[in-house]
Amino acid sequence: MSPPTTIAVSSDRLMIYPAIDLRGGRCVRLYQGDYRRETVYGDDPVAQARTFIAEGAEVLHVVDLDAARTGAPTNRSVIGDVVAAAGVPVQVGGGVRDLAAAEALFDLGVARVVIGTAALERPALVGELVDAGRSVAVGIDANGDEVATHGWTERTGRTTSDVAQQFADLGVEALVVTEIGRDGTMEGPDLVGLADLLATTATTVIASGGVGEIGHLEALRRLRSGGRSLAGVIVGRALYEGAFGLADAIRAGLEGD
Repeated sequence: MSPPTTIAVSSDRLMIYPAIDLRGGRCVRLYQGDYRRETVYGDDPVAQARTFIAEGAEVLHVVDLDAARTGAPTNRSVIGDVVAAAGVPVQVGGGVRDLAAAEALFDLGVARVVIGTAALERPALVGELVDAGRSVAVGIDANGDEVATHGWTERTGRTTSDVAQQFADLGVEALVVTEIGRDGTMEGPDLVGLADLLATTATTVIASGGVGEIGHLEALRRLRSGGRSLAGVIVGRALYEGAFGLADAIRAGLEGD
């Protein structure tokens, strides 16, 4: 059976994207995007994917951290194994810097690719993939309001809203917005920055970074700005360290008021 290739979006819920970050074939998390501050959570990403599915995951978010840093598709075979085992749509980012890299992921059955560095350096790549009918999200990774590239290691001098507006008319399915300073901290998401972004773009927004308790998910579910709400949130460390279970996270995404 082919993997699902469509990621659902609903205005009535906050979709929870459990994260599987890959480095050297293992499940890891970085602290504030720092490759020197890595925590290893497991040696079997496929088993982790199956655990998330058993707990109710409807979609997975996978990042190739090695490729994000170097551009080399170090974990591509592992990604293929995760996609084959998951049975739900898988969104993948990290090191997607040319058409061949994107198409290689789609050939594995990936539902959506997230393009960060290449989107800023070669916006035409995003347009090519959208024109070809591919599902594309643009990854906006920022320190404060300044967007970073190359695995969060290089500053661009551009703002989050500036980048969002650039891609507003290209037909991308989503913006995946990560506040690097909060990523892996579990200290709470950047509600102010996310509200500002919702008010300036009509593109679907998926938040990432800082979630550490159910209350953070509820706050994201309730967030409204410019008549819009978030479509989803990527959750990693909080799940791996047992701050809450995935089933509870999914309920929090459904029960916002």
